[in-house]
Amino acid sequence: MFVTIPPRQRNLIRWATPLLLVSLWAAFLWVIARPDAAHRTLLLDWGVLTGALDPSGGWRGVFGHGRGLRLLTALFLHADWAHLLGNLVFLLIFGLPAERAMGSWRFLALFLLGGAAANFAAMLTISAPDRVIIGASGAVSAVIGAYLALFPRAKLGVVLPLGLFLEFVRAPASLLIGIWVLLQIVFTYIGPAYGAVAWTAHLAGFAFGGAFALVMRGSIARRLRQQRGY
Repeated sequence: MFVTIPPRQRNLIRWATPLLLVSLWAAFLWVIARPDAAHRTLLLDWGVLTGALDPSGGWRGVFGHGRGLRLLTALFLHADWAHLLGNLVFLLIFGLPAERAMGSWRFLALFLLGGAAANFAAMLTISAPDRVIIGASGAVSAVIGAYLALFPRAKLGVVLPLGLFLEFVRAPASLLIGIWVLLQIVFTYIGPAYGAVAWTAHLAGFAFGGAFALVMRGSIARRLRQQRGY
């Protein structure tokens, strides 16, 4: 038996965030299952390499030799479980409501383009040569930026330790995200900015996501009106 889904209900189906969650998880399991030597080779072949730009060659020097594709493949590589799980949790929290508002295709474009832009910014700003940039942190930062642009008055639930008890409170998302952005800026200048974490990728991704949502707000508003039957 076949069931036809009405257009309005079809628009409510969210598939991009679950697809990305599964893809990131599957890619990590596939990578760690490989021998150590093959693992390192894969990171070098698919990750974004710093210090490899050749501006004299124009766009071909910047994106040639597979460098452009690396900006995307690096999103699905993670160093360890903590690196992966952190991105998965933030993607789940901010991705589902952002995708509900934007639609799955726009959200998928946000994740991929925002992640690529974040990796490119990190590649330009990290002066140390022969570093490998991996992880979906830049793409997830783009999702956070879009979430703030779409829901500036939203509130998020947080658990705070108050004495001997844990208290669940709701705080403005703008406040929590603002603190997160401030930490990224601080760590960029006083933390290991050019070491294990590409902090500039987080900031670039966040800026891209906010700009993306603002540029798309007209089409997003029309989509929401269509869902509500206006």
